[in-house]
Amino acid sequence: MLGRIFSEQFSFAAGDSVVVIGLGRFGGAVAQSLMRLGHDVMGIDRREELVQVWGDRLTHAVQADSTNENVMLQLGVGDFSHAIVAIGSDLSASLMTLMVLTELGIKDIWVKAMTPDHGQIAQRIGAHHVVYPEADMGARVAHLITGRMMDFIEFEDGFAIAKINAPAETHNLTLADSHVRSRFGVTVVGVKRMNEDFQHALPETRILPADLLIVSGPTKKIEEFAAGERKRK
Repeated sequence: MLGRIFSEQFSFAAGDSVVVIGLGRFGGAVAQSLMRLGHDVMGIDRREELVQVWGDRLTHAVQADSTNENVMLQLGVGDFSHAIVAIGSDLSASLMTLMVLTELGIKDIWVKAMTPDHGQIAQRIGAHHVVYPEADMGARVAHLITGRMMDFIEFEDGFAIAKINAPAETHNLTLADSHVRSRFGVTVVGVKRMNEDFQHALPETRILPADLLIVSGPTKKIEEFAAGERKRK
């Protein structure tokens, strides 16, 4: 899931090289997922034991101090298309690493932030994207627990994509007839029907009660749509 978020939703082209700095739980999961999706991944961590764990799983795994610009230059980090700073509890190391990546001129830098203050500082220094994995996972789990959504991804600008059961307001109607976009402010991207292939949604697509819908739009609008809360005029 983590690798798919980076690779499919944020324009990582097939085969792009990615450096993941920090091979703890989050960084390791991202690195491994990106490898499965066909990217060349260099993992960097100052802890030898983690580098040994990931040595055979990534394109390269290196024990190094990511806050040292000369070391990062020698490793060729500046040649990578994307960088993900996945350092967790060490705020200083996270921000110093970000400064090094900025100096190296990497065009797409992601930073894992533990707090809003951490994220704001990172953006000021030069992070192009900030992710809050703990908070994001909390929101996702909450949506899954309530049963309104079967899967849920929220992006930093309040936009989300979700997989939901077809609300009653759409049953046995085409998308054109149910007016989902004008009534709820969301877009049905695709439909998955039992024992059938996924199909991209078209105005003439008819929704059946057992269908699963892939929808996109503002998070709150998707929540209302999934809950069957009809837009009040």
